[in-house]
Amino acid sequence: MMQRLPAVAIAGLSCENSTFTPSRTRAAAFHPKRGREIIEHYKFLHPKTKLGDEAEWKGALIGHALPGGIVERASFEELAAEIIQRLSEICQSLQRPLDGLWFDIHGAMYVEGLEDVESELLRRIRAVIGPTAIVSASMDLHGNVSRELAHQADLLTCYRTAPHVDVSETKERACRNLLRALEVHNAGGSLPLKAWIPIPILLPGEQTSTRDEPARHIYDAVPEVEKRDLILDAAIWVGYAWADEPRNRAVVVVTGWNKPAVAKGAQELAKTFWDAHGAFRFVAPTGSFAECLDTALATNARPYFISDSGDNPTAGGSGDVTWGATQLLRRPEFCEATGPKVIYASIPGAEAVAIAEKAGIGATITVTAGAEIDDLHAGPITMRGRVHSIKHGDPHAHIEVVLQVGSVFVILTKMRKPYHKEHDFTELDLAPRAADVVIIKIGYLEPELYDMAKDWMLALTPGGVDQDLGRLGHHRIERPMWPFDTEFKAQPDLQARFIPSSRESTPGDNLR
Repeated sequence: MMQRLPAVAIAGLSCENSTFTPSRTRAAAFHPKRGREIIEHYKFLHPKTKLGDEAEWKGALIGHALPGGIVERASFEELAAEIIQRLSEICQSLQRPLDGLWFDIHGAMYVEGLEDVESELLRRIRAVIGPTAIVSASMDLHGNVSRELAHQADLLTCYRTAPHVDVSETKERACRNLLRALEVHNAGGSLPLKAWIPIPILLPGEQTSTRDEPARHIYDAVPEVEKRDLILDAAIWVGYAWADEPRNRAVVVVTGWNKPAVAKGAQELAKTFWDAHGAFRFVAPTGSFAECLDTALATNARPYFISDSGDNPTAGGSGDVTWGATQLLRRPEFCEATGPKVIYASIPGAEAVAIAEKAGIGATITVTAGAEIDDLHAGPITMRGRVHSIKHGDPHAHIEVVLQVGSVFVILTKMRKPYHKEHDFTELDLAPRAADVVIIKIGYLEPELYDMAKDWMLALTPGGVDQDLGRLGHHRIERPMWPFDTEFKAQPDLQARFIPSSRESTPGDNLR
């Protein structure tokens, strides 16, 4: 008799939510995929691929939202209820227990009235799929692994690069780990052991890029631990710095079948991270917005990139803070069309976009945009300029308009959008490589931007993802925590904690 393939469901919600951003994330922002859409989305699960043919993959619902403010409770409950319903239907259709679940999450989602929401979602899922289904979670390294999430999930892994160039590789690894654990378990073996070590460090991604030291050598050590006999996976989470929640901190998790080897690997990685805690620096020179502009104008490096980092929409910023654009347009150097060419991305303003659309390319208009949601640092900005270009159909922005104000080309969007690719600009009839200065709401530069920039600086601007963490007012994170605290009375406890599986009793003491 032919052995049946294991049945594995796929579900999860992914978002990165700043508790310091006044915007709210709603259900539609997750762009949910359901059923076969999920299988089609992930090429490594397609039929006739190695993983695709090794299991019976069952898509429930996944959703990936652009980072932003916290998720509305009603939106989360709507999506979570649909996940539970779809998983129930999958289990009923199988007429046998589900073998596994790939939990496709980020790890830094925050929902109104809930904390540690990924473990709460998985707790609800466990009530449907049962404690025996093996759950493998794939995560962003800027996510958070509470003790309870490590208990509810059997396997956890995360990205090993920042900027994240290994997203698909990580998700494929989570699925591969799941099938490996199923193979061992079905042959009479045990589930992998899980060693979990929290580290009292909470840093922004802009100080922990794996392009640079010390994060480079810390993350280079991860695959070396994974290569050891009877180790299945090793992972380090930096954590998410812009949410005020007790679980937020760095964490190491190592899984495998040999307890001493798992503990040794986890403790080595934790020690490597902690030993470097005083060496983390920003990925680029930093300064105030004015200092960054002064430096850009004084150098011959073209194009010169500036990150307007406090309102970075891919870290949890609302995207509509006008503080940087207001400072820029006040500068006399850019008042005339003959001044240094500057591109600024971007400011949301649906009404401004509608006016520009109606007026058409070439028209001179006066519009007001921004600060509809986040007006904590600056109010709406009024600009008079020439409509340079209009583009429809972007999945995030919906409609984009470029308004030339003096020598500054300001990108206005109907809905907020990150600008990470060269085509994001060229499709708007902008040539970033020919610009003098390119200013983007971002933190560390994504690969294409990094390659384009002849030089760059990180502007320490205000917003919901302010790089100056001390200005935000965290009061619920575990203390002491580097760099909020610079003196520790004792060395942190970096011994491995072995977390029981969901088949066993709850971990008991500090579930965070």
